[in-house]
Formats: sequence, structure tokens, C-alpha cells
Amino acid sequence: MKTSLLKLAVLSAIGVMSNANAAPGLVALPTTGFANSAYTNCFNDGRTALDPKGNFGSYSPITVPTNSVNNTCWVAKPSSELFAPLSGYTLVGSRTVNIPGDSGNIGTLLDYAWRNSSTGMCIIGTRVTMTNADHDSSTPGTQYFEVNDIVRGGFSGLAVNAGYTLFSTTASPVYRQGRTFTSVQHRALAYDTSANKALNGTNYLDLPTKNTVTANYSGVNSPIDATTTASTSSATQDAVVNDSWVDFTLDSVYADDDGSTNAVSAFTYVQAACTANPSVITNGGAIRLRQTAQEATTMKEIILDGYSIGTP
Repeated sequence: MKTSLLKLAVLSAIGVMSNANAAPGLVALPTTGFANSAYTNCFNDGRTALDPKGNFGSYSPITVPTNSVNNTCWVAKPSSELFAPLSGYTLVGSRTVNIPGDSGNIGTLLDYAWRNSSTGMCIIGTRVTMTNADHDSSTPGTQYFEVNDIVRGGFSGLAVNAGYTLFSTTASPVYRQGRTFTSVQHRALAYDTSANKALNGTNYLDLPTKNTVTANYSGVNSPIDATTTASTSSATQDAVVNDSWVDFTLDSVYADDDGSTNAVSAFTYVQAACTANPSVITNGGAIRLRQTAQEATTMKEIILDGYSIGTP
């Protein structure tokens, strides 16, 4: 039986949340998306040849965010993961969840919820850590699940702020975030040289359009080897706005095909109005972990229960 974690607030009573309620670094995500995309740039913003910012995890090294550089959507980390990124909030829910593969656990997910009883605001926090474990026993060798998107549900009709922090310098930042159910594939031009890793594949967009695609994924669902030039069509670089969901695009995997090691994800935050303390949604699917076939993988989704302000 599915039970709402937090009841939706009556918007006329609570009103629209202003940016004044957001922690520094959290970015407002409009219910209708942005001008041309459901997504907005985060760590990827301002990527240049001198500061490539990882190209969605394909390129390394990167310059990690600080108070002065590369800090769009980024929040200065609290003293502990147990604390919200904004003062006045109390931890009201804390879970550590095993991430299942087809024959055992392949990582852990932290799922936190904080509430400010004075303002009626909540923050939902999520982080994954992937381990040295095979998620696909039917394929020879070790297949590491690559988390390219963390998607959280339950925000329909609500004003939302979202962002992330890094508790480890080797953690994956958030490259873009948006109010959409659709996770959009991103590929580098090729994975054989640093120069190619820093460039987008042909027709791949940093910010997808928001025209027609409502499915879980948008992209080419086939592996690509290191020397093959990545190419796609505009139709696969699209994600319709869905205000019930927030998608964080990142890159977390125990051992990446592009040669990097970034087993820990950013700690992602979603802030919105709420009316009660949280409870777990049973079989609600509030969390979607998605592998979008960025390199030598295929598209795959792991659905987990989680804290949510409404019903996904």
C-alpha cells in the first residue's frame, strides 16, 4: 500500500516559495521548466577548454566547486551529512538503503528528510555510493552500474529549489538538474583521448529541448566503445517538463569505462513546502537511479522507495 510521505500543502494557503527561503546555491526550478529546457546547467555551466568541468563525467581532472568557482547549484557542505544545508531544519527521517543488482547489492543509498516546523518547509537529501559488485550476472565479467541520473518524485504543483554539495573531493558533481521524469543521455565525442573526452558527441546537448519525450530515458540504447565517434539525433536529446519529478544528472560508478573513479555521488537536495513530518512511501518508487548508456553500457533503471513530499 502506498502512503504519502508528506501531504501536499494547499498552495493558496502556503503561497509560492521565494528564493529567500533557499540556501545559498540552491536554484529555483520553475514548474514549467526554463525557456528552452526542463533542465538548467549546474557544474557544467561555463565549460571551456581551460575549465572543461568533467563533461558530464567523461573528462578528468576537474576543479571542484568552492565559494568562488564552479558553484552554480552548489551549496557549501554542512559540518555533517546529517545536517540540512540550511539552518532551522531538523532531521525527521534517515534511511540507508541497499541498491539491488540482479544477484546481490551493488551499492548503498542515503535518504534523508529535514523539516523546518516554523516555516513548513522540507528538504529531501539523497546520495549514492557504488561498490565493487556486478549488477548483471548474465553478462561475462563485472558489469558496474553507472548512476547517470538520480530522480526524485513527489513535487507536483510545488515551488521547488534544488542543488547539491560534495562531501568528498572525488564525488561526482551535479552537471544539470531539472523538473522532468526523463533522463537524457550525454556522450563525449569519443573516449580515447582527453581532447575527445572534453567535447560533446555530435548533436548531444548540454541542455535538452522540452518538446515531446516523456519516457524514462532519451538517448541511444546501445554501448559505445572508446574509439567510436558518438552521434545522435535531436529527437533523442529531449525531455518534457514534469513538475512532479526532479532529475539530477551526474556520473557515479565504482569503475568507469572512461577511466575515472567516482563511486560516490553528490549529495542532492530538493526543498519545497510540506505540512507534516515524513514517512516512507512503501512501493512508491519515489527514487529512480538511472544508467543512460553513456559509454559501454545500456539503459537501466533501479526503482527504490524513498521520502517524498507528495505522491510520485
